[in-house]
Parts: sequence; C-alpha cells; structure tokens
Amino acid sequence: MRAYHDTEWGVPLRDPHRLFELLCLEGAQAGLAWITILRRREAYRAAFAGFSAARIARFDVDDRERLLADAGIVRNRSKVDAFIGNARAWLAVEDPVALIWSFVDGGTIQNRWVAAADVPAVTERSQALSNELRARGFRFIGPTIAYALMQSAGLVNDHLLGCFRHAELAAEENG
Repeated sequence: MRAYHDTEWGVPLRDPHRLFELLCLEGAQAGLAWITILRRREAYRAAFAGFSAARIARFDVDDRERLLADAGIVRNRSKVDAFIGNARAWLAVEDPVALIWSFVDGGTIQNRWVAAADVPAVTERSQALSNELRARGFRFIGPTIAYALMQSAGLVNDHLLGCFRHAELAAEENG
C-alpha cells in the first residue's frame, strides 16, 4: 500500500485508458478492502483485456463464464457484468475524462485535512458524479465509490496536510 500511496493515489489522472481502469477497479472494491483489489490488479488487467473499453464492450456470454471461473479476480457476477456494461457506457460518452473532471471544474480540489477522521466518504460532488454516471448506464458507482475514484484519480487532494504527498501534488497541480 505504501508504494501505491506514494506514487499513484491522488495523482491527477487524465489518461482515458487508465481512468477507465480505475473506475472499474474502484467498483470492484465495493464491499471489500482496497488492498484486496490492488493485489489482484495484474490479474484484472489480464482478465479484462488490459482494460481496453472497446474490447471489454464486445465481451459475450463465454467471456462472462471465463471471468467467473478466473480465481485471480473477485468472481462476482454483478461486478463482472458491471465492467462490461461500464465499458459500453464509457464508449457512449463523447469525452468521459472531461465529463468526470467537470465535477471539479477541471482542476484538483486541494483539501486541507489534518486527520483521517476529517476526510469524508461522500461529498455533494461525488453524489452528483454518481448520479450522472448512473444516469448514463454506469453501475457500481454509488457516491462512496465515486468519491474513492475522485481521491485515487486526483480530482481531490485528500492527502493529509502532514503527508509529504499533499504539498507535492498541490505544487504539481499549480504548475
């Protein structure tokens, strides 16, 4: 978790391929610890065509059955179906990266949390993002998962003020 925290979590992510992967993995986390998904990330990449939304959108019944038999991923039918449906929904959005980043007006929100207990699980913006994505056919993207996505993809800087990454990421965002 330390390497993930120090190099990935909270880094502004605007690459559509990587943002789609993160959207899927955050949804896979529902009801589980993030470390469970993080440890299986490579297996997810292998199982889901490297998170190519175009390829996943073409998955059929045989692919679903293959995925449900893959011990390297969390074998939950609803989550597997959500990945496939989310790939189709992702492709239907003209610019999904711009859509997601529009909920923070295109730039990272620099929060100033002192203690972990200060960090919310849901915000008005994550609720709005969740509502919009669900209206567009996305699944496993409730407001808590939407906020986790916002945190991990750097839409919000939720590193605590005492964390060295807070200042580094704030400086990177401000150029």
